[in-house]
Amino acid sequence: MQRDESKSKHDPFQKLQSRLSGLWQSVDAQIDSDCDILVVPSLSLDRNELLKIEGCIHYEERLLFSLMRLSNPRTRLIYVTSVPLVPMAIDYYLQLLPGIPFAHARERLLLISTNDYSLQPLSQKILDRPRLLNRIEQALRPNRSVMICYNSTAIERDLALKLDVPLYALDPDLLYWGTKAGSRQIFAECGLPHPDGSELVFNDRELAQVAANLWERQPQLLRLVVKLNEGFSGEGNAILDLRTLGNPSSYGDRVQTIERAFEHLSFQGANETWSNFRAKIPHLGAIVEAFVEGDGKQSPSVQGCITPLGTVEILSTHDQILGGPDGQIFLGCQFPAAAGYRHQLQELGLAVGKNLAAKGAIERFGVDFMAVPNADGSWDLEAIEINLRKGGTTHPFMTLKFLTNGCYQLEDGLFYSQQGKPKYYVASDNLHQPHYRGLLPNDLMDIIAHHRLHFDTSTETGTVFHMMGSLSEFGKVGLTSIGNSLAEAREIYAKVEQVLELETREIESQPTLPIAWNYR
Repeated sequence: MQRDESKSKHDPFQKLQSRLSGLWQSVDAQIDSDCDILVVPSLSLDRNELLKIEGCIHYEERLLFSLMRLSNPRTRLIYVTSVPLVPMAIDYYLQLLPGIPFAHARERLLLISTNDYSLQPLSQKILDRPRLLNRIEQALRPNRSVMICYNSTAIERDLALKLDVPLYALDPDLLYWGTKAGSRQIFAECGLPHPDGSELVFNDRELAQVAANLWERQPQLLRLVVKLNEGFSGEGNAILDLRTLGNPSSYGDRVQTIERAFEHLSFQGANETWSNFRAKIPHLGAIVEAFVEGDGKQSPSVQGCITPLGTVEILSTHDQILGGPDGQIFLGCQFPAAAGYRHQLQELGLAVGKNLAAKGAIERFGVDFMAVPNADGSWDLEAIEINLRKGGTTHPFMTLKFLTNGCYQLEDGLFYSQQGKPKYYVASDNLHQPHYRGLLPNDLMDIIAHHRLHFDTSTETGTVFHMMGSLSEFGKVGLTSIGNSLAEAREIYAKVEQVLELETREIESQPTLPIAWNYR
């Protein structure tokens, strides 16, 4: 999977990417960034996996934190979406910009929509519309532009080549390293502790065989995790409870017993079935892993960045908030990760980043772990998977960074504002209740203003909302609650929950009033 350097010198995409090193300072700088940024937040993922995520098309709004790059007075930004963004949401973000007049920022922002609600990747929708492609190309300055995306695939590479704009993202040829099997290979290369597991297989018979092999190696195991190789957010995971399978007398019996048990897996994705899961294995591949047991276990992660210059930087650590039947589904996060393993996360993340950099990767990467406490107060960390995309921890951290213009300190693993105050947050894409349905973004703005839930630039505390477009139809919204301590961030988040519960429950019990029209 290593890049062939002799071929890369003549590869059109690599030639295009070579421009990034010259643009790097402009793309990452907080001030005087004289470049055009094309944001294509395409969820270029397996369509069947996307169907598991309610309101997935609105996840394109997660990259709206990029609008805060307009705090650089020379930056211009083009944001493309499948469906039109709510104007109120755009105004909301631009009003957060520190030190920049709203009108000045709005003039440097171009919003474009394909008006296509299908689950086809946004990048493909753009490629399928020549007039739209031409409009984007005309708006970008040659040799002063860069494209960023949610995740990088061959479609994003084709789009970058078509527009002649370098892609600040992973080379799609390296995507294997962000799969379950690729992650395990890198963990082994780096010497990171990780759960015992299997090689990649492509049919259910082989899956039963490698599961039986794992069970025989570790007869004390209680549970196994079956994972689609390219699943994300835990939605492609299923749990096999070995305690329900008795004690098969031979290897052949184990294989047959496990094969029968696949029908009764505990699937983490909503409405998933064995027949659907099984049909994806030949296409996506699957592995099995030992389930990490332990009272008081946590699920921390570390995030890093590989610059176009090849340097590796650690950006943040988080404790993930997990849900679902067996605690496998990503719901949100809190920053920073616990002090007991924060530095260890940074060290292990740096090792993975250097390995990825040597393979030719650039841009963001994240590594998920399981942390199990010991009696002496120490923690055992097990590496679980690598994410080579902008995950659920990216937009909260970047929102904090752009709002405060602060910095992350490796020495203590904390983020400090320009005033020298440590900042903390709790974030989620999944504040979700059926009775939130029908709330319009304008309604949310009224509630925010009335209850003073907004982010206060004087104290640099409060809540920043995202994914407002999914509220009315799906009753779902994202938020990042920022405080001067983790306890304060949790209180701010809890207040938002309480207020939304009060406002939406209250409105359900009120009679509907006619609209009062003012005729002039």
